[in-house]
Amino acid sequence: MKRVFFFDGSGPPLGHMLLALGGYLGGFDGNFVWNRIGAEYSSNVPVGSLRLLPALAGALAVPMAYQIMGELGFSHCAAVGAALLVLIENALVTQSRLMLLESVLIFFNLLAVLSYLKFNSQKHRPFSPSWWLWLMLTGVACSCAVGIKYMGVFTYLLVLGVAAVHTWHLIGDQDLSNVSSDGRCCTRLAVQDAQRMGCAAAGAASGGDRRPGLRCPARWARLPVCVGGTTPPPSASAGPRALPRAGPSGGAAACPGRHLRALLLRPPDSALPLRAPRPDHVQCVPGQPGGRAGSDHTGPAPGGGLRFPGHSEERLQQTCALLAPLPPEHLPHSVRRAAAVLSGRYSNGRGSSHQQQVTCYPFKDVNNWWIVKDPGRHQLEVNNPPRPVRHGDVVQLVHGMTTRLLNTHDVAAPLSPHAQEVSCYVDYNISMPAQSLWRLDVVNRDSDAETWKTILSEVRFVHVNTSAILKLSGAHLPEWGFRQLEVVGEKLSRGFHESTVWTVEEHRHGRSQEQKERELELHSPARTDVSRNLSFLARFSELQWRMLTVRSDDLEHKYSSAPLDWVTLDTSIAYWLHPRTSAQIHLLGNVVIWASAGLATALYALLSCWYLLRRRRNIHDLPEDSWQRWALAGALCAGGWAVNYLPFFLMEKTLFLYHYLPALAFQILLLPAVLQHVGEHLCRSELQKSLFGALVVAWFSAACRVFAMLRPLTYGDTSLSPSELQALRWRESWDILIRKH
Repeated sequence: MKRVFFFDGSGPPLGHMLLALGGYLGGFDGNFVWNRIGAEYSSNVPVGSLRLLPALAGALAVPMAYQIMGELGFSHCAAVGAALLVLIENALVTQSRLMLLESVLIFFNLLAVLSYLKFNSQKHRPFSPSWWLWLMLTGVACSCAVGIKYMGVFTYLLVLGVAAVHTWHLIGDQDLSNVSSDGRCCTRLAVQDAQRMGCAAAGAASGGDRRPGLRCPARWARLPVCVGGTTPPPSASAGPRALPRAGPSGGAAACPGRHLRALLLRPPDSALPLRAPRPDHVQCVPGQPGGRAGSDHTGPAPGGGLRFPGHSEERLQQTCALLAPLPPEHLPHSVRRAAAVLSGRYSNGRGSSHQQQVTCYPFKDVNNWWIVKDPGRHQLEVNNPPRPVRHGDVVQLVHGMTTRLLNTHDVAAPLSPHAQEVSCYVDYNISMPAQSLWRLDVVNRDSDAETWKTILSEVRFVHVNTSAILKLSGAHLPEWGFRQLEVVGEKLSRGFHESTVWTVEEHRHGRSQEQKERELELHSPARTDVSRNLSFLARFSELQWRMLTVRSDDLEHKYSSAPLDWVTLDTSIAYWLHPRTSAQIHLLGNVVIWASAGLATALYALLSCWYLLRRRRNIHDLPEDSWQRWALAGALCAGGWAVNYLPFFLMEKTLFLYHYLPALAFQILLLPAVLQHVGEHLCRSELQKSLFGALVVAWFSAACRVFAMLRPLTYGDTSLSPSELQALRWRESWDILIRKH
């Protein structure tokens, strides 16, 4: 809504953009912080508009289930049964009522299958308007499924595989002339290529246009290096027309070939508080372990000073903090009123160095910018051509807003007396000389001549005079330090530690040499044209790779679960609890439907193996049309369940019950197909068919009864007593919340 980059690690951004469209249509201005699950919405949040798209997608899944069963050739009763099962499945209802993307993914998965079946039914009317309509809609649905979540690619591959089998059969159709057969086969191949291009187009629309930066996961949120006063809107090194501003985690794009000029430092997220107050002093942020940080360019840092017009400013990710009093007259006018002035001594009686205070806090603002300077030159302009910074080079870090040098002395840090204080050097009534030289140590280098690259390089800063290493101590400063995190110079190195590793998050090219003009530049979003450096395909490929390979540090969560727990419904997720009553919303499935769907899948596999073995002996238990219908239903429904479920066994990420819902949707479609097959081909006599029909009616009534019983936990509109809630806790693993008072 604010045209700001974000990168939350959930995959392609198309789904979030569609949710944002609903908010935009509802008049949402984006002024709400989504930082806590279950937080109360403010009055400016149009909840109904934001929930409109998932609800609409969930509602449309019901008629699509009916249409798919009809296109597969099953009876009207089977089609109605599939639609009703989707309608009364509690988990699908819950997920579609909230601002979540699974119902949208399910919608496009089902639309892709339905569109292909419609397209295939037009095989006797090739190149007709309806033939072209369903052909194009198949490609669009597949591409949108991939654009919502990368799991959609498995549905795309499933449709592609079925289309390939149909194409193979088409080649052997003797009723078609050679010209007609060749033309249709070529067209089908073109269909498959169109689907591939459609997926690329969706990815481009949802992610590729986020040029030039990748979205960072939340764990890469930038930690600012702040000097002085007010916090202007965050700025980015570059951005597309639609999203010109970098957000709290939006600088992860790498653009090879550009040179670093200025930087931002930040610490590991695990060391940061969830809510840190905003400090009024200088700050630095070091790098994420693993060398991943938001940046608009991937390139070596120049050895010369980095300033305008030929300089670029960088942001580093990690943590550091320093303290020392700085008189207001030494700060720019715009930040004087917020300057932090420290007394000469700490509460324990130890003295400080009386210099400018530096600490860390978990957000980005204009005071985060730092310049990499060659100690041998006074000018801040970049060499022409720029000289890359390499492993072992000695540099100075100049604060972008105040031009103070990052410095450390042999003075004890305020909370870590075994380490040195880190500050920005100010020669104010003191006789200490500046000690601002830092040697660059590229930790993940391939050779000693390794250049310093944005995002990719993991670096440490070693103080030349004292051999101390810039490090986040993790300690929270007292009130005079605004409860921020302390950054120190660690003299006793105990080997590699993530709190000493930094990466460049972002950089930009400035144009002005004047202090006031530079302040204005740093306050405004940067718009760097990188189109001459990377082609669209290169940017698109890099974006997709970043989103595919992003990992979360939190591999465990209270409601996380394993794929085996999903089939047996041995887990749940508590989405919401009323602040005063016991009304709550849980992600719980209809146990009758889940158990029946699992049994139907197993029965389908057993019957298919039996039929295949007998057909191998030339014993045909089913008529050919029934066999083709059975096989196609299995390929799309059982296959859809398999491709949307089995890959999770290979994923190293935090998994939740809702990841199973796309697979469940396909499994529900298979259930009435198996029931119809049993009634038509395994029940021989009329009595058996009548008894089987009665059992089906009783089974469906039980499913409706379970839906009604779980309804209060699905809609959250009814406050239940503790005894009623306990009665709904059918499994010990269901985390139903019961108030004690």
